[in-house]
Amino acid sequence: MAEKLDWLASRGAPLRGELEIPGDKSVSHRAVMFAALADGVSRIDGFLEGEDTRSTAKVFSALGVKIETPSPSTRIVHGVGVDGLQAPKSELDCGNAGTGMRLLAGLLAAQRFDCMLVGDESLSKRPMKRVTGPLAQMGARIDTAEGGLPPLHIRGGQALHGIDYELPVASAQVKSALLLAGLYAQGETMVREPHPTRDYTERMLSAFGANIEFRPGFARLRGGQRLRATDIAVPADFSSAAFFLVAASIVAGSELRLKQVGLNPRRTGLLTALRLMGADIVEENHASHGGEPVADLRVRHAPLHGIEVPVEIVPDMIDEFPALFVAAACASGETVVRGAAELRVKESDRLAAMSAGLRTLGLRVDETPDGATIFPGQLAGGEIDSHGDHRIAMSFAIAAQVASAEVEIGDVANVATSFPDFDGLARRAGFGLRSA
Repeated sequence: MAEKLDWLASRGAPLRGELEIPGDKSVSHRAVMFAALADGVSRIDGFLEGEDTRSTAKVFSALGVKIETPSPSTRIVHGVGVDGLQAPKSELDCGNAGTGMRLLAGLLAAQRFDCMLVGDESLSKRPMKRVTGPLAQMGARIDTAEGGLPPLHIRGGQALHGIDYELPVASAQVKSALLLAGLYAQGETMVREPHPTRDYTERMLSAFGANIEFRPGFARLRGGQRLRATDIAVPADFSSAAFFLVAASIVAGSELRLKQVGLNPRRTGLLTALRLMGADIVEENHASHGGEPVADLRVRHAPLHGIEVPVEIVPDMIDEFPALFVAAACASGETVVRGAAELRVKESDRLAAMSAGLRTLGLRVDETPDGATIFPGQLAGGEIDSHGDHRIAMSFAIAAQVASAEVEIGDVANVATSFPDFDGLARRAGFGLRSA
């Protein structure tokens, strides 16, 4: 378990300079997974050196995959093929990585051996029924703790069959778990979504040579395929860049350039929302890394105004809502969020945590089952409980940059799971931020 750590955050200087954001967490997880299952040796550059992604790499090492680290942010993965994983000698610890656990549930449901997936205290409270339910329809046998919570005891030796599954709630993680199981299933696996979600898994399966059909809201995969090794350049993580996009937008006098950020269209709903609010964000130097679009993002301070967030972009910004709440707090006029019930089953209940935190800092927030209305105002100081959620912690570090007094943010150690050295990078950009 991560040690207890708090931050003291307060107004700093205008945010300036050029920042290199760490690699995309979602791409890093998947790159290790598919490289491990491929035939041959793959090189991953830009790998996120966070606790979540390292946990996933350790799981595959425990499954018999040789993974080398010749330098920071680089991994050389010696793939064992889709049928080459070995039975682990002990429990497989996913740490705080919900992405890792959910995707591994699909992958390991098809193996010939039993295994147990465990996580830290936070992950052990996160629901897994949305994954284990449809996997059971494919023939998987996965036992959970009471209420569908981890640990997951996955029974090996099950013959899986493809299904045509319509997700009741849009989730890239559930979709990805089913596609990973579908690699091993008899027949075709089809996944349909009520709203399109991130297509990292589909793009990466294609990059590793799989024959997969996909379009927004739909994916189809035939079982029994093999993967071939390939080299992956991981783009900078848009979800991590989001905190600096919001911070530079609300702190007067700021101008930041964020280098080669991943702009997967299923990930960048926040970019759309911020621009609708009046943000000054320009894309430059467009390129493509491993099938993923990237660009430099230049953001300048601009007056923001409240909006009703379009429901159709909500699935494309589900991880960025904590940062959006801070932007809304600093806008003119209220901001209305609907259709975001998914936020209640993340690392914390993010709707409740962000609403409570903003109220602590003096704002009015009217919470609903699937969203909230945020009424802007001058943020005050106060003590915030991040509930061990990295995105809540980083969001209130942003809020403190425009607050009238110091903000103490409790339980921030899990920031290292997704954004190592966030505090160091933030201070170099101009944040007032230190350990308590």
